[in-house]
Amino acid sequence: MGGNQSWFPDFILVGFQLSAKLEVVFICICCLLYMSNLLANGMILALIWLDPRLHSPMYFFLSHLAVIDISYASSNLPQMLENLIRHKKTISFVTCTMEMVLYVGFASTESIILVVMSYDRYVAICHPLQYTVIMSWTKCKVLAIISWSCGFSLAVGNLIFFLRVSFCGSPEVNHFLCEVLSVLKVACGDTWMNKIYVFAGSAFILVGPLSLMLFSYMRILWAILKIQSKEGRKKAFSTCSSHFCVVGFYFGIGMTVYLVPDNGQQDEQKKIIFLFYTLFNPFLNPIVYSLRNAQVKAAFKKVFQKQRAS
Repeated sequence: MGGNQSWFPDFILVGFQLSAKLEVVFICICCLLYMSNLLANGMILALIWLDPRLHSPMYFFLSHLAVIDISYASSNLPQMLENLIRHKKTISFVTCTMEMVLYVGFASTESIILVVMSYDRYVAICHPLQYTVIMSWTKCKVLAIISWSCGFSLAVGNLIFFLRVSFCGSPEVNHFLCEVLSVLKVACGDTWMNKIYVFAGSAFILVGPLSLMLFSYMRILWAILKIQSKEGRKKAFSTCSSHFCVVGFYFGIGMTVYLVPDNGQQDEQKKIIFLFYTLFNPFLNPIVYSLRNAQVKAAFKKVFQKQRAS
């Protein structure tokens, strides 16, 4: 690997072909959404930490989701913004590899955390009397550890396969970040083992969790239909439907990118999909899962009033 890679120490991220004016607008939008992501998820973490009423399994997993969203966006957006501002498109091999590992690790962990959150809602709605017993703090911590371990185990496996690849041709990667399949396109030799691993890992982390979540939401829907109160049904359905929209958005993008056969003519479309996911998904999660929640609103109001009083 070392000999072949010496042909070019850096990759060139092609990114988006924009005019000077559009590039300024694009940078401003990216900065605004990134700062909004940090602010929204940071606020959720602070509220969960400060308000004892939010010290429950649901908000415990929500805090992990907020950490993942902040970390995922921070693993690639600052580098992209730096390249845009400095009109630089190069990225070193080491930095690119680190970005790839973090991107795979955080995205995979989020997939499993979303499954765990749907399981938590399933227990809360379908087995409310046994909720505190089933979702004990020991079990919650074990589920969180399993989620992070599985996510980054996939990332490390991807790294091992990637380090076996040699590079000797054009260093231009047709992407705005070091996405694994895009980088493999500029590799020398046969990369079929890498692609099989990516496909198998994607199927494991997307199809399996999505199937479990669909099962959970079907059971939740059935339980909601049995609720006698019309207001209770409306409230429960509203919460679950918004959660399901986020899940559909997240897994739909993942399956489109990694499980749909690549015909070589979808690179630009996939870049736009990735950009949409990188910018909007971390900002969308706190809005859907938290800011529409009455308990979170009450916690925010309490903290705000305490700050005004002090």
